[in-house]
Amino acid sequence: MKKKLVKAIHDRVEKMNQAYVRGNASIFDEDEKKAIEQERKEMEKRGAEVVRSQATGDIISVRTHEQVTQVDYAILLERLIVQDEGSYMEERVFKRRATFTEGRLRADVRLLQGPVQDALNEGAGARDEQSQKHREYNRRDAVRYAERWWNDYNPAFKRFEDNCTNFISQCLYAGGAPMTAKGNTHHGWWYENSQSMSLSWSVAHSFRWYLSGAQKGLRGEEKQRASQLLPGDVICYDFDGSGRWDHTAIVVAKDLRNEPLVNAQTVNSRMRYWTYQNSPAYTPDIQYKFFRIVVD
Repeated sequence: MKKKLVKAIHDRVEKMNQAYVRGNASIFDEDEKKAIEQERKEMEKRGAEVVRSQATGDIISVRTHEQVTQVDYAILLERLIVQDEGSYMEERVFKRRATFTEGRLRADVRLLQGPVQDALNEGAGARDEQSQKHREYNRRDAVRYAERWWNDYNPAFKRFEDNCTNFISQCLYAGGAPMTAKGNTHHGWWYENSQSMSLSWSVAHSFRWYLSGAQKGLRGEEKQRASQLLPGDVICYDFDGSGRWDHTAIVVAKDLRNEPLVNAQTVNSRMRYWTYQNSPAYTPDIQYKFFRIVVD
């Protein structure tokens, strides 16, 4: 039975890989079909094309009850994208759940969130005093951290189910952004340990408003266009335009048309085009905030 499940998941991943190359979304549900079609149109506008794609799957867990078996698995999708005279590699990791009844695949859906992992070390607070001594923001160090940890989790920090803003805060901290005074979770931007941190450190909505409201230390200068951002800057996302900010990403590079490519977590992504039109969470009402990161 296990061998059959492994083969079924392998075959499914291969079909998805071909779908991502060819833009053929027929094997997906409606939300994913829409996302793939939106990305196809966006690629045409950008003058970009996926010339090679590789998807590999890894089974996370298998649960069986009577005749129904549920398989959670992760996919690493690597795509070589050519644009004009240049190219870059985009990578994404996302989780899916396949349901089999009597050995036959009945459903396969994308999971928008990953499992919660317990907090590990208590490590950031011990380094905070040192970080306060240098107040310049080193964009290269922030991007280097984003490249090192985009698909891994630094044990010095707590890991959340929605880890995107926690990850971005770590990137900015690695770049030299100073924490504020600690103690009040509703004020400032700081991390002490797995049980004590500001809301702005790990909650996308709070982080967005902290950046625009801060007067000193780490703050954000809002820009009108994504193309004005530099590596090390930040984009905040309100996917449905509700006024509640859902997601945060860091710019790590620019494409040949000067548009940002971002790294992010929750759906772990590297060198992803900034609009997120290829996400099932995307809606036509999406709102963005483009922040130039400043430390003074």
